[in-house]
Amino acid sequence: MSDIAFVASASPLAQQRLDRLVARFGALPLKHAKVVVSLGGDGFMLETLHNMLSHGLPVYGMNCGSVGFLMNGYTESGLSDRLAEAQRTTLHPLRMQATTAQGEVVEALAFNEVSLLRQLRQGAKIRISVDGRVRLEELMCDGVLIATPAGSTAYNLSAHGPIVPLSADLLPLTPISAFRPRRWRGALLPSTVEVVFDVLEAVKRPVAAVADFTEVRDVVRVLVHEDRSLSVTVLFDPDQALSERIIAEQFTV
Repeated sequence: MSDIAFVASASPLAQQRLDRLVARFGALPLKHAKVVVSLGGDGFMLETLHNMLSHGLPVYGMNCGSVGFLMNGYTESGLSDRLAEAQRTTLHPLRMQATTAQGEVVEALAFNEVSLLRQLRQGAKIRISVDGRVRLEELMCDGVLIATPAGSTAYNLSAHGPIVPLSADLLPLTPISAFRPRRWRGALLPSTVEVVFDVLEAVKRPVAAVADFTEVRDVVRVLVHEDRSLSVTVLFDPDQALSERIIAEQFTV
């Protein structure tokens, strides 16, 4: 396969490997490519997925970072065959609409999660509504997040949220260091819902909203839903499909 475009993070290792791959396969503009190979870690892979929403190209990641949960192993040999045999996974992003205290409305997409986080020393107070019905009148916490299935193994898992299989059509809603109600551990929601977070006492307890790498500070209301009109395709080696990784992560000790 010669119709490959390569993109790489700014890390020295990724740039070194980019030079080697371009020397071997050539430098192809995105507009002429049929597949994109992303060199870096999971963070750069997320950036690549966002960029590919407007190009419609499948993305094959090769790890030049640390964890590399969304990445395949790096090797130059047999790359064309690996791309041809790769398994395809379709991901849909969450769409965040955040309203600030100044009345500004900011929209952003997230393939991992949308999180609300306290900005100052005092805990945040957040009301949570699902499809127009208040489900939690007041959550006092460091924050709260809603994740995609693919993102359920990231920040969500670190906050002790559940891992969700890709085929489950569920979105984990997970508190971050909940103080009241202390025993609330979150919820699993259908992927069709709209979740609204209203920030209480927003002046005294300011909150930031983050969708992947887009941060909006001093928010007073955040709406989140899965946007099925948008998708990207991620490619994985046959023995390292994302669905298998998500299952395997649940047995990691």
